[in-house]
Amino acid sequence: MDVKTLRLSPRATIGKKVKELRRNGIVPVHVYGKSTGSKVLQVDVQLLQRTLFEVGTNIPLTVEIEGEEGGSLCFVREVQRHPVTENLLHVDFMSVDVSQVVRAEVPIIIVGNSSAVEEMGGTLLQPLQSVLVESLPMNVPESFEVDVSILDDFDKGIFARDLELGEEVTLVTDPGDLLARVSAPRVEVDEDEAVEEAAVEGEEVAEGEAPATAEEGGASGGAPGQR
Repeated sequence: MDVKTLRLSPRATIGKKVKELRRNGIVPVHVYGKSTGSKVLQVDVQLLQRTLFEVGTNIPLTVEIEGEEGGSLCFVREVQRHPVTENLLHVDFMSVDVSQVVRAEVPIIIVGNSSAVEEMGGTLLQPLQSVLVESLPMNVPESFEVDVSILDDFDKGIFARDLELGEEVTLVTDPGDLLARVSAPRVEVDEDEAVEEAAVEGEEVAEGEAPATAEEGGASGGAPGQR
């Protein structure tokens, strides 16, 4: 695996003053782990954005810190963004031991074309965007491809158990979780036709009713007011 490298700088600014860093194109970051301890750092926002696009949260990268020798193998563990602008606010990196198993969310990539969609008018559904796996850090898959060309009717589905993981990766997500299927198109009833059918049914009911008798009209055989 070609491991990306990200170089970070020590950060003295903390608390509410980090807003000034962000205004200057700098993002506060945090690196933590058993081997590294906890460190407050910073990095250029454009460099960080490119790195996040390349590694996501499931591909390890080497984090180097200015003024220190060597680097640490890390995963991106949390990305905080502004709720409106989606600008990067803060990123957490977790350092890991290459000999220890880790958990990671691996993206699901849909490939192929389903005949149930193209020829039968169905809608492709993808309930899960990723699955959780366990493996050594260097064995975490970049993604899983799910070929939906096998979905040629509305009764078939592709499940987490159908993924080809390999011997070095263990699935943590429930094997029975659905990854993809095609739902049948909704049948739309013509409004005029529905009204006409309702009217016909009403006429049939009216014709089948017997005329009311005097007894059915509520009288008991005597004159009104008599018992």
